[in-house]
Amino acid sequence: MRTRNAALALAAGAALLVPAPMPAAADPQQSEPNHKSVGTNGSSAFREGSVPAAALLAKAGSCRQVSRGKYRTDDGAAESIPVCGKRGAVFWKADMDIDCDGRPSRACNRRTDPMFQNATAFQESNGRQLSAEHLPYIVVPGVSRHWSHTEHGITGGSVAAVIHEGKVLYAVVGDTGPTDLIGEASYAAAKSLGINPDPRSGGTDAGVTYIVFDGPKASPVEDHRAAVTQGDALARQFLRQN
Repeated sequence: MRTRNAALALAAGAALLVPAPMPAAADPQQSEPNHKSVGTNGSSAFREGSVPAAALLAKAGSCRQVSRGKYRTDDGAAESIPVCGKRGAVFWKADMDIDCDGRPSRACNRRTDPMFQNATAFQESNGRQLSAEHLPYIVVPGVSRHWSHTEHGITGGSVAAVIHEGKVLYAVVGDTGPTDLIGEASYAAAKSLGINPDPRSGGTDAGVTYIVFDGPKASPVEDHRAAVTQGDALARQFLRQN
């Protein structure tokens, strides 16, 4: 994860010099998402697993703050985002900036992203860096006086339900970021949710809920099907908690 505002001017200038990336080729080692289309008044929405977005949002409708402070969504923004907790999960409601870090790919590299870093905080089971282009993952703030994700049993491979505009995506915790910012996910996560995944100009300013479960992790971390299976079970368990 990177601080964004200071980089936007640089990124905008760089964008004029960088040709638009070609569509990304499918990664043969990456599992296809297990998703459904569910109709509501004639419309359809992307949803992974069996739990509707509305049920998860209702469960996360009230906040018992577990962070010692609040987070910014971007450099210069107000500290207004708490990390909330209920039995079985922590959650927050924020924006989504695009993380394109990790193993270089056609969509995520030093040419397409001026702030590209070729490493993530957590790695695949074979030791390779995660692929932001192909693996849906989220970024959690680095450990600080504000909050420590490790105190809640959350680490690489922990599963999160990411909700946006009625869509549910299961992702893993894949990277850590600045200690004062919150609200970032990988290129693949944004693309799956219908959010512009461009690391220079993409993302969304608000309307994203992140629910990170403290139960069993996805194994291996790079297998998205494992995240969906584990996430669906943890989401149903979370809804049953008092």
